[in-house]
Amino acid sequence: MTHLPFDYELDFDNIDFREQPELYRIGKGEQGVLLVEPYKSEILPHWRFKTEAVAEQSSGVIYQMFLDYLAADDFVGADMARKFLQMGWTRARRYANHKGGRKYDKETGEELPRTNDPEKAAAAQVFYAKYVEAREHKDYLRMKQQHRDRHEQST
Repeated sequence: MTHLPFDYELDFDNIDFREQPELYRIGKGEQGVLLVEPYKSEILPHWRFKTEAVAEQSSGVIYQMFLDYLAADDFVGADMARKFLQMGWTRARRYANHKGGRKYDKETGEELPRTNDPEKAAAAQVFYAKYVEAREHKDYLRMKQQHRDRHEQST
């Protein structure tokens, strides 16, 4: 058996995934992080990584939301919070490596020169630590397996 892939064909503008968690697919990495409501609207306002201090505050709030979703037996919310933590890490890393956050030249498609922004690198590390903590949380792992068993099995 395999897990169903993230379904980008869903009507994201009209689905409340808190009310219909069976429609949610975990997917890979950060898939759907800016699509799945009401979680996107709940978590996105707290997502910031401009400096290490901002990342500490932001990742702390989002990790607490992750714990609150787990406590409410809301796997989709917990997975979305985990995705925002992951995205904080990956985006801060991109900004650490590429001034302005753009990795490729629009015209040529060539990778732009790498930079080294220690503040963004530190912010990335803050998010990475919280992301790993969420990703490996025993209740999260249990709920993830339950979600897959109930809603994501294909033959």
